[in-house]
Amino acid sequence: MTGDPHTAIAVLGLGAWGSTLALLLKRSGHELRGWSRSCKVSLAETITSAGVIVAALPVQSLREVAQQIASLQLPPDTIVVSATKGLEPGLDGLRSRPLTPSQIWQALLPHNPVVILSGPNLSEEIRRDLPAATVVASAQAAAAEQVQSLFASPTFRVYTNPDPTGVELGGVLKNIMAIACGVNDGLCLGNNARSALITRGLVEILRVGVHWGAQPETFYGLSGLGDLLATCTSPLSRNYQVGWALAQGKLLTEVLQGLVGTAEGVHAAPILAAYAREHRLAVPITEAVCSVLEGQQTPQTALAELINRPLKAENF
Repeated sequence: MTGDPHTAIAVLGLGAWGSTLALLLKRSGHELRGWSRSCKVSLAETITSAGVIVAALPVQSLREVAQQIASLQLPPDTIVVSATKGLEPGLDGLRSRPLTPSQIWQALLPHNPVVILSGPNLSEEIRRDLPAATVVASAQAAAAEQVQSLFASPTFRVYTNPDPTGVELGGVLKNIMAIACGVNDGLCLGNNARSALITRGLVEILRVGVHWGAQPETFYGLSGLGDLLATCTSPLSRNYQVGWALAQGKLLTEVLQGLVGTAEGVHAAPILAAYAREHRLAVPITEAVCSVLEGQQTPQTALAELINRPLKAENF
């Protein structure tokens, strides 16, 4: 049973974030099984008898893995913890509603509880056992509380939140803003400009998140503002690294080839921009990031255009 502290936990995806989550669980004495595409052990063997499955997979490969797991007919009390921060385009292309990782899991495993884990969690700092906090959220409160207990430790504080949509979107959308802040810092435009980007970026996140059905107050918590601050101000963030490198004049293909891990903001930005255009939501920072990623504008020109947009009242 998943309530048993000795329940086996399967961690899928052993990149920087997945291996860090595995380390957190290992430090607390939990029985672990890890899986990635390079493992000799099969996916089926890894999740057999696991009471909790922690998925830290890139969003591009998530559906394929989730479909394989769905075919194995998990017991209905197996909890899936979604630790992916990305978006999948809608099945009809970018103009249909995009899907979050938890929505993919829930669609394929409708009888299993899905818990989202998100917060200001830079992997390298957690691996060094530096203090951090995160949030878990689920439509099933008991499942969220169970995951809270699994991950909580003296240096890793875990909160629950009743708004899974907001918790997940905060973690997804802040990656786009981190690319913009990396560009800002790579161009040495200063703290004032970065603070403006973070603040107005939060406005964009709120605008999109509330339209999506999230509670606005969630975005002022750890999975919103907290994650935004960490990701937009630290060179440990992969999305920040992408923006910084683009500001140095490197091509996106070159940047991604040299990146250790996945910068989900690169894939999420055009998906979010298309969604915002369809629903007439103003997301100027996201649009600027897309123009740089697609090579339509230089980083200098894109940020200059943001500064010189028509004057208006500061609204939210």
